[in-house]
Amino acid sequence: MEMHPRVLDYAVSDLDRMIEDEAELTAGIRIRPGRSYGFFTDTTLCIGCKACEVACKEWNNLPADGIGLTGHSYDNTTALSADSWRHVTFIETSVRGDTTQPFQSGWLMMSDVCKHCHNAPCLEACPTGALFRTEFDTVVVQQDICNGCGYCVPACPFGVVDISLLDGKAHKCTLCYDRLKGGLEPACAKACPTESIQFGELDELQARARQREAELHRRGVSSAYLYGTPGKPGATGGLEYLNAFFLLTAPPETYNLPRAPTRPANRVAPSLTAGLATMLGLAAVAFALFTRRM
Repeated sequence: MEMHPRVLDYAVSDLDRMIEDEAELTAGIRIRPGRSYGFFTDTTLCIGCKACEVACKEWNNLPADGIGLTGHSYDNTTALSADSWRHVTFIETSVRGDTTQPFQSGWLMMSDVCKHCHNAPCLEACPTGALFRTEFDTVVVQQDICNGCGYCVPACPFGVVDISLLDGKAHKCTLCYDRLKGGLEPACAKACPTESIQFGELDELQARARQREAELHRRGVSSAYLYGTPGKPGATGGLEYLNAFFLLTAPPETYNLPRAPTRPANRVAPSLTAGLATMLGLAAVAFALFTRRM
């Protein structure tokens, strides 16, 4: 396994201080304000171990949920929520038939998370400024400013944002904003044992993702495609691109992702125009009836 040369500087496990720019050792990148960061999630590498879910809850001190049986295979959390900022989807597929390759899994797995959209609808809908774009080009909720109005919940085309029943505030993934400020890789990406979740600068991640897509096509996995990169499914309706994007091998709906998400803001002008036209039409009819009676 290839290691960064700086690893030799920390050969002893007992440290008296935090390692400066630790993300350079764990993710091969130095985190600097003013640059765009995100996640590239390669679902072909996900083994459903849920290490990302556990790491997310542990670091962010999120309460346990979904402890009981749901009836949905091994999926105990079932969806993203105010208490689950990472959710591993388990999708059982049919492997019967003459075309099935030997020893092939009948499962599709994906670790879902907030997309930190380039044009974030939740941020546009927030009336208090509780949602803001950080110096790392990620979208974060400030609970001390959130008034719990919930406008961000229906604004999100991916169903990510949720209102907590404990404090009445909006909650979602912060892309470990506090860790980024300390030069640390996000907890979920650091915990992922297969590098299904990869953290880094967005331009470099997109280039890496295109290489991975081409590699899979060469191997015969023609169904592999990117979701959320510019010009691809998931980056539609004015979103432009997602800071947390995915490599998928089945239609987006299979992973509970919209094929063509849109910004609600795009529908404001047409809806307002239609409403005004309706009001003018009703006024014209009322005026016609009034003048006729006169």
